[in-house]
Amino acid sequence: MSSQAGAATSLRFGQVVIGPPGSGKTTYCRAMQEFMTQLGRKVVVVNMDPANEGLPYSCAVDIAELVALDDVMEGLKLGPNGGLLYSMEYVEANLDWLQDKLKEHGDCYFLFDCPGQVELYTHQSSVKNIFSQLAKWNFRLAAVHLVDSHYCADPAKFISVLCTSLSTMLHVELPHVNILSKMDLIERYGKLAFNLDFYTEVMDLTYLLDHLAADPFFKKFHRLNEKLAEVIQDYSLVSFVPLSVQDKESMIQVLRAVDKANGFCFGDLEERNLQAMMSAAVGADFQFDSTLGVEERYVETGGKTLEEEMMDL
Repeated sequence: MSSQAGAATSLRFGQVVIGPPGSGKTTYCRAMQEFMTQLGRKVVVVNMDPANEGLPYSCAVDIAELVALDDVMEGLKLGPNGGLLYSMEYVEANLDWLQDKLKEHGDCYFLFDCPGQVELYTHQSSVKNIFSQLAKWNFRLAAVHLVDSHYCADPAKFISVLCTSLSTMLHVELPHVNILSKMDLIERYGKLAFNLDFYTEVMDLTYLLDHLAADPFFKKFHRLNEKLAEVIQDYSLVSFVPLSVQDKESMIQVLRAVDKANGFCFGDLEERNLQAMMSAAVGADFQFDSTLGVEERYVETGGKTLEEEMMDL
């Protein structure tokens, strides 16, 4: 009985923050660290990106102390992509160093700020193996996959983002929360064709294909786009939580989704009550309300509902 209690208290929760370059991973880690600290959680950030310099947050463990991208590129005459792949393989081969560093922060919540190279999460296995080893060390992690929200304004890029998100989810094999970041800039590169919930819930993509067909360049690729959309919808795994790090309510919605994904809301590391547990376990109605709140702040809908937009087609 005592051994079971010891195993329960040794659990450590956290997030692995992934996503393409420029999606806001480091900004997210800084904002989430500050936000959770205000909530009373003891949180540390682990920089897993050997190319990160001038970190804006307080970093408890910096992988650059083990391997730095500049040194790898200079010493092995590799480019940035090859150097980053080698660096993560080097980290995988020296996990004892990482384990010793993490042991110094045994009672904390962890944010792992990961590299942005997409191949690391879709084709290469080093990062996946590192995550698997963390699980063996009693880490309960959720993958937080950030995607720049302005891709919603371009149907072709949005379908590409969906394919990347799906491939990442299947390859990484962790509880997954996809996030549309920088919601305050969502219409910077163009207005959305539909209301925001169409993109967060990834509704019937045939309407998006109709928009692509109107573009002469993409018209000849209609069959290809149609098959890509079918793959995404057949798996039915991809959905998004909208986020603006300056918006406290938006941060709360994201944190609730992540706490539900990694099981933190059902753990015993901080005081929790039934109301907190239920708020993290709400389903579609909660998600719809949170998306609607973000849409009212950052998206000009022009007075049309999603159904009206679809009828116009």
